[in-house]
Amino acid sequence: MSYLRSFRHRNYRIMYPANTLSNIGTWAQRVAQDWLVLQLSGSGTYVGLVTGVQFLPALLLSIQGGALADRFNKRRVLLLCNIGGGVSALTLGVLVVTDHIKLWHVFVCAFTLGLSSAIDAPVRQSFTAEIVGRADLGNAVSLNSANFNLARLIGPGVSGLLIAAFGTGPSFLLNATSYIFILAALYAVRESELHVENKPNINAKIGEAFAYVKARRDILGVMFTVFFTATFGLNFMIFNTLMATKVFHKGAASYGALGSILAIGSFTGALLSARLEKRRQPRYVMYGAMVFGVIVAIESFAPSYTVYAVLLPIGGCIALLTLITANSIVQIRTDPAIRGRVMGIYLTVFMGGTPAGSPLIGWLSSTIGVRETMTLCGLITTLSVLAIFTRFKGNLNAPDSFLIEDVLETPYDNK
Repeated sequence: MSYLRSFRHRNYRIMYPANTLSNIGTWAQRVAQDWLVLQLSGSGTYVGLVTGVQFLPALLLSIQGGALADRFNKRRVLLLCNIGGGVSALTLGVLVVTDHIKLWHVFVCAFTLGLSSAIDAPVRQSFTAEIVGRADLGNAVSLNSANFNLARLIGPGVSGLLIAAFGTGPSFLLNATSYIFILAALYAVRESELHVENKPNINAKIGEAFAYVKARRDILGVMFTVFFTATFGLNFMIFNTLMATKVFHKGAASYGALGSILAIGSFTGALLSARLEKRRQPRYVMYGAMVFGVIVAIESFAPSYTVYAVLLPIGGCIALLTLITANSIVQIRTDPAIRGRVMGIYLTVFMGGTPAGSPLIGWLSSTIGVRETMTLCGLITTLSVLAIFTRFKGNLNAPDSFLIEDVLETPYDNK
C-alpha cells in the first residue's frame, strides 16, 4: 500500500511504535498538567500562563535547535533531549505523588520540559528525512501525524481516568516511563541505513536560513499562515479545559474525553493526508486555515457539552490536514543542507506565538468569557489568513529548484 510505504525502512519501523508510546505519555501529561494547575490555582489565567511558559523556549531556542540539526549528528542530539524531557516528567510526577507539589514547581517543570522540546522538535523533524529519504518524506510526515493523533486519541482519555482514580501524579510518571522506549529506539537505529544527503556542517549559519525563507515566498506565505492558525486557532487544550469546567461544569473524565474526541478528527485528517499528497500546495494550506477559523467560531456557540464534543472532530480533521500540508511543503521544498535551520524557523513560527497567545487567551476567557474568546480567536484566524492569501497568491508556486545556491545571492559552501 503506497500510503504505508515509509514502513519499508527498518529505522522507521523501529522509531514509529516508540514514538507512539512517547506521544501517549506526552498527551497524558498535557491533560494532567492543565488539571493540576486548575486544582492548585482555580484560575483559567494560570492554565494559560503555564502553557505559555512551557512553549516560551520554542520562541527562544527552536532556531538554535535547527542549527544543531545541521551542525551535529541528529540522533545523538535527540538522545540528550529525550533524557532531559524524561527527567522533567519524573520530577513532576514524584512531587505530586509525594504531596510536595506547589504551583511554582509546575511552572519550573513546564519550562524545563519546554527547553528539551524546543531543541528536540526541529532536530526530530529533519531527522525524519534521514530515516526515510526525500522520496518518502511526505508520506512519513503524514504517518507521523497519524501517530501523534492516535496518541492524542488514547492519552487524554487514559489521563482522565487516571486523574479520576488516583490524581494527576500517575499521568506524569506514565510520561516519564514512555521516554525509556524512545531512548531505546534511538539506540537501535542503524546509522548506516540513514539517508544522509549532507554531512553535518559545523559552520552552518542561522542567517542563511532567514535569507532563504525570505527569498522563498511560497514558504514564507505558509509560515505566516501557520503562525496565525497556531496562535489563535489551535488552543484546544485551553478551550477544552475552560469549556468543560467553566461552561459545561464537567469533571476530569469528561474533560479528558474531549481530548480523545478531538483526536478522532485529527487522526482522520492525518490518515486522509497520506492519501492526498498531490494536494500539497500552499494555497490549500490557506484554504484549510480559513475554514478552520470558521469552525472554531462555530464551536464557541455550542449549546451543550454533547454538541461541543460532536463539533470538535470536524475542527480537528481540518486543522491536521492543513498543518500536515504546511509541514510537508516546508520540508520537501527546502534544500537538505539548510533543512534543519528552516524547520527551526518553522517551529518557532508554529509554537512561538503560544507564550504570548496562551496567557492572552486565558485572560480574555476570564474577562470577556470563554465563548466570546473562542469566537474572537476563530475570526482572527480566518481574517488574518485571508489577508495573507491576498498578499501572497501570486507567489505560491515553488521555483524549479529548491537548492540554496539558486535562492541566495552568495555561494553556499557545505564542507
